[in-house]
Amino acid sequence: MRTRFGVLDIDTVLDRVGSDIVVRLRAAGCVFAEDEARLLAETASDQAELDAMVSQRVAGLPLEHVLGWAQFCGLRIAVEPGVFVPRVRTEFLIAQAAGLIQPDAVALDLCCGSGAMGMALAAAVPLAQLHAVDIDEAAVRCATGNLAGSGTVYRGDLYEPLPQSLRARVDIVIANVPYVPSGEVPLLPAEARLHEAAVALDGGPDGLDVLRRVAAGAPAWLRPGGHLLIETSERQVTLATAAFAEHGLRPQLASSEELGSTVIIGTNASVTHGVGESL
Repeated sequence: MRTRFGVLDIDTVLDRVGSDIVVRLRAAGCVFAEDEARLLAETASDQAELDAMVSQRVAGLPLEHVLGWAQFCGLRIAVEPGVFVPRVRTEFLIAQAAGLIQPDAVALDLCCGSGAMGMALAAAVPLAQLHAVDIDEAAVRCATGNLAGSGTVYRGDLYEPLPQSLRARVDIVIANVPYVPSGEVPLLPAEARLHEAAVALDGGPDGLDVLRRVAAGAPAWLRPGGHLLIETSERQVTLATAAFAEHGLRPQLASSEELGSTVIIGTNASVTHGVGESL
């Protein structure tokens, strides 16, 4: 593979400057310094840009924000500074969601961030419609670019900005809600704590404030038998499944030890709300 440097290939670039880059990255605490050095060299257009990118990474900027993209479900997702970086563990949620729907489904991605989950689901199963919502301006801008031509992105609070015509018509809702308890946000790695929006991380006193609201609103938007999938943590499972059941969603748990992922799948078993009814 040739780099954007032009006549120099990646190995040549790394032979010339790679050892210094690796040393700097390793000293900054980057566990996979060699892999990161190669990605930075592959992305930079010239030596000056490479130097700047390495300096940003050494200063603590997430690798994905330095590169301008993240790898997720085999896709390259554009990620702007300040936007939540999709985690590998969330690929398990997408695998579960893809197994629950048929082609031409209507899908809704809540707390969409960069739009990575919606993009990945649409790549796995052809969708009739994809809608995505986030409250953060930078996330909406990023998702709009990523989903251009394949989905509609709204800025607002959960279901609030959605067109009423979607009520009781959505086949699947996927939501990567913030689920870190407020008191634990200061304990997060600096990459997340300092460089991702707090609204994408802080889930309230017990981490489940947003999850409860998503579960409460889901039956009005899901068709009968439709599904809501939310990632959570093992210790929150009991309270989270109770929130699903409280609002007419039959909860089922799926987990991946390999990815460290826990997903609650709720099936809409409640009576369909009519258009215009309050939640």
